[in-house]
Amino acid sequence: MEAKTETIFRSRLPDIYIPKHLPLHSYCFENISDFSGRPCLIDGATGDVRTYADVELTSRKVGSALRKLGVDKGDVIMILLPNSPEFVYSFLGASFIGAVSTMANPFFTSAEIVKQAKASAAKIIITQSANLAKVKEFAVENIVKLVCIDSAPEGEECLHFSELTSGDENDLPEVEISPDDVVALPYSSGTTGWPKGVMLTHKGLVTSVAQQVDGENPNLWMHSEDVLMCVLPLFHIYSLNSILLCGLRAGAAILIMQKFQIVPFLELIQKYKVTIGPFVPPIVLTIAKNEEVVDKYDLSSVRTVMSGAAPLGKELWIPLGRSFRTRNADSNLNPQVVSDEFKSTSGYGMTEAGPVLAMCLAFAKEPFEIKSGACGTVVRNAEMKIVDPDTGASLPRNQRGEICIRGDQIMKGYINDPEATKNTIVDGWLHTGDVGYIDDDDELFIVDRLKELIKYKGFQVAPAELEAMLLTHPDISDAAVVSMKDEDAGEVPVAFVVKSKDSTITEAEVKQFISNQVVFYKRLNRVFFLDIIPKSPSGKILRKDLRAKLEIGVPN
Repeated sequence: MEAKTETIFRSRLPDIYIPKHLPLHSYCFENISDFSGRPCLIDGATGDVRTYADVELTSRKVGSALRKLGVDKGDVIMILLPNSPEFVYSFLGASFIGAVSTMANPFFTSAEIVKQAKASAAKIIITQSANLAKVKEFAVENIVKLVCIDSAPEGEECLHFSELTSGDENDLPEVEISPDDVVALPYSSGTTGWPKGVMLTHKGLVTSVAQQVDGENPNLWMHSEDVLMCVLPLFHIYSLNSILLCGLRAGAAILIMQKFQIVPFLELIQKYKVTIGPFVPPIVLTIAKNEEVVDKYDLSSVRTVMSGAAPLGKELWIPLGRSFRTRNADSNLNPQVVSDEFKSTSGYGMTEAGPVLAMCLAFAKEPFEIKSGACGTVVRNAEMKIVDPDTGASLPRNQRGEICIRGDQIMKGYINDPEATKNTIVDGWLHTGDVGYIDDDDELFIVDRLKELIKYKGFQVAPAELEAMLLTHPDISDAAVVSMKDEDAGEVPVAFVVKSKDSTITEAEVKQFISNQVVFYKRLNRVFFLDIIPKSPSGKILRKDLRAKLEIGVPN
């Protein structure tokens, strides 16, 4: 029988050597002798600057202290922090001893945090005193140690982070770390269902970072003179990978900002002469809508802006380009022309893919021309194919199908969920649930999504999670959650609800019921009442039918 042929797509850049045998921390600091005295972390809130030598040493101290607290190779620590130097030390310290970091959003509710802590079997939670109430009961019941980066209220059993940074780096244990050992455990809903722990290995993250910043012509050109703005949350894989880890590998300075606010953001760019801005669409939208404010600052140091985590319409790139301009030497208030050095474009990623699948080659040291609407070509040292969602057959150029990727950068699998892993990784190919095509110039275009995931400002919202909550309400007999387009957020979750018999429950009551249980971005934007939720013969919710109802106005 004749074997099926597959159309395999590769990067327009040549493959490179990747030191996949190195643990992640060793890879990030491999060239530290070239820039040990240069700034590594700049705390935007305090102005404190830590050099590469400082950061590497402190991370080893933290690793040694974690080991003395009973964290062994393969154990999990939870980092429940906003952007901060302590986040970086915790993550790298865990890597040094072969431990695993699971990162959680500090704005999560107690139930959401506890669910992730239990699922990941976290032994230590590193957080702030403001979050102690969310985790205290869980910690006591499960003998989990708590560490605070600030002063805990009197009477609270919580170690101070200074006890970790006071560790003896000379006591750092010698740990044999395999390339296939897990180092990071972010949570993602994947193509469907509840959030699941994504096992990212040392080899996977080393490969992903190298695909972006290594080689003679890096796909994402960074160097030791660069200053990276780190305002995107480090608990999100985009920021952790493409800002922190890529920045460390390149020897760049990483400017840490806890929360995006337009004026402090612009002040920091001007003060520290930021050169690279990894953003998300809501930040781009805010910049584009505040041109009068933006024009008061000298942003001419910025040479690259990239956007990820959610789709960004081309209508925003033009005002963004106008915002980052060269300034008249005599005044910061008189913009002249868009700098020839300035580049702005986007890429495509997914947590399970490590996370970057494709990048526009406008980011490269020797850039390529790009097309409007494209998100680049597949990253180097990886393969991509487009498959028919119904038959699984490999499709040629210019035909739409599900995007699949294969390479050392993809996840090892979902923790404790072999069934979900088997459904997502088939014969070594990671199925993304996104629909797209590759054109004659190897450029990838994304046109649709098979998966149910909702992206609110880049944050993931799993419909199944909200549906399960809705079904616990006695006045609700059935429910479905889908995305609705929103100018500011990109997408927001909306619910279709079937009331129980004789129920008089209102939209406001349903929204409040969910709001009490979830982080802000999972809250329902609208609730629509139906007599029946449309489903297939197998019982699967027909989400396309529900989204079609949204497009024609008030559902009926």
